[in-house]
Amino acid sequence: MGYILKNSWALLLGMFLLMLGNGLQGTLLGIRGAIEGFSPTTMSWVMSAYFLGFLGGSRMTPKMIARVGHVRVFAALASMISAAFIIYALAPDPYVWALMRLIVGFSFSGVYVVAESWLNDSATNETRGQALSAYMIVQMSGIVLAQVIINFADPAGFVLFAVISILVSISFAPILLSVSPAPVFHTSKPMTLKRLFKTSPLGCVGSFLLGGIFSIMFGMSAVYGTEVGFTVAEISIFIGTIYTGGVLLQYPIGWLSDRMDRRLLIVIVTGVASVLMIIGLFWASSFYVILVLGFIIGASTSPLYSLLIAHTNDYLEHEDMANASGALIFLNGVGAICTPILVGLAMTHLGANSFFYAMIILMVMITVYGAFRMTRREAIAVEDTMSYTPVLPQTTPIVAEVAQEIAIEQEIEAEEENSP
Repeated sequence: MGYILKNSWALLLGMFLLMLGNGLQGTLLGIRGAIEGFSPTTMSWVMSAYFLGFLGGSRMTPKMIARVGHVRVFAALASMISAAFIIYALAPDPYVWALMRLIVGFSFSGVYVVAESWLNDSATNETRGQALSAYMIVQMSGIVLAQVIINFADPAGFVLFAVISILVSISFAPILLSVSPAPVFHTSKPMTLKRLFKTSPLGCVGSFLLGGIFSIMFGMSAVYGTEVGFTVAEISIFIGTIYTGGVLLQYPIGWLSDRMDRRLLIVIVTGVASVLMIIGLFWASSFYVILVLGFIIGASTSPLYSLLIAHTNDYLEHEDMANASGALIFLNGVGAICTPILVGLAMTHLGANSFFYAMIILMVMITVYGAFRMTRREAIAVEDTMSYTPVLPQTTPIVAEVAQEIAIEQEIEAEEENSP
């Protein structure tokens, strides 16, 4: 880890500042939208625009990099993010916000691709796992700390929007002034969805449904908080608890996944989370119960993303894994686009708890389909499965492919150790 910090500290610092800005903007918009009188339905359109932009950015950024290079792409996209954050405050209009969210989602996706390319290029085979861990820590730390920052100024004012714009602007300096020469950019062409579904139906269906859960969790949490009357501090604690749960349960679930049938673990994780949330909703008037529900959401869904990737890898040859990761990310992104809109409509007409009901429905669907798939073919022997490698939901194909490389290297090392 010392090698990674020594050689990539500037890049990690820049990414930390970017994550502060990105983590703050989602919460801030959810709160400010209520202050402006926007309904949950209106805010759902605004929030879903980010996921549409993010998916588009992940597909178009490689072409932009090939045309003008890493540095220009990074500088241009980061500048657009910084400007969009100011426009939020200058024009509190849902149509303007939706357009800005689309631009921010597109730009953040591109910025992540560029930064992750540099990080991957600066790591060696021996340090790539440490680099991925450091990157994940930086991402989650930035998002969680952003929930603290929102308490230091009035969301109805201009200051917080200026702060997130400044954070993004400052992040340019350490990244652009100290990174090594731009690496050669390459990503694998995604596997066709038809072939991927034939290989791992549960991986495809699970990733699609999980995209819907992520978009509700990341896009509508602050909207839910405003609808039930939480204070700004309570909303920030609630969202911070969701992310914290995702971090704390990542490795325990990963440890289990390397020691049992992953389909069974997927069924257990989603099934138990669904039951606990249903029970918790009977006491949904208590803020502390809501915090527990938030923790359960994060603890079950963030590791589930890595679990589905690992499960899919179990049925693939090494050379196909990187291609499959891109297709899974695409399915996850498609699932994320429309779900906030449906949840926003439900929250407007059926009440704020539709936020939880929607996630329960999606989790139950994964549980049922996972149980069904267990009846269709035998489980792979544990010793023949690929290693679990943590990957965060807000990833791009770059990090997904790095995680695949790490898993392959671990598998090869294990085979060499077990060979006579």
